[in-house]
Amino acid sequence: MSAHESMEHAEHAEHASGSNKKIALLIAVLALFLAISETLGKGAQTESISKNVEASNLWAFFQAKSIRRTVVVTAAEQGKLTFGAATDDATKAAAQKQIEDWQKTAQRYRSEPETGEGTEQLAEKAKHAEHERDEATAKYHHFELASAAFQIGIVLASATIITGMIGLAYVAGLLTIAGIAMTGLGLWLPHLLHLH
Repeated sequence: MSAHESMEHAEHAEHASGSNKKIALLIAVLALFLAISETLGKGAQTESISKNVEASNLWAFFQAKSIRRTVVVTAAEQGKLTFGAATDDATKAAAQKQIEDWQKTAQRYRSEPETGEGTEQLAEKAKHAEHERDEATAKYHHFELASAAFQIGIVLASATIITGMIGLAYVAGLLTIAGIAMTGLGLWLPHLLHLH
């Protein structure tokens, strides 16, 4: 091998070494962003599940209160019939007091602002939990897509080192940008794109 050919091989090896360092840096950046998007995704998934359970519990409590209220209203209506049939004043007074107690209880079951456990308050809380669940689910979908972009980018960047096809590194770079964009949308605008 001539000296000229040896110098060309050395230059190619040095150039390849520099390219491989850049690809390795790209892989490291992709791995960092992958770790971030995976962490955010798991957090959003956990919050989504938690808020779904909370909403279900609140709706169950709402239904229980509604049933109790219906029973009390029915008792009050039945009491009115008894009141109408009563002949002596003592029975009428007792029936009237019981009807008023049932009506107050029914009203309390409907609205109980001090405890937040009336059906009106429970419905509002359940709707709020559902909104938070939907928000977390939308974030989760964005973070999952970002993670997929980062993972594919890592594979393509790794393939660049093996194959020497620099075009794969450019695609990996584009996937990095797409993954960062999806992570940003997940953080700040999770409902901009409808992914589910």
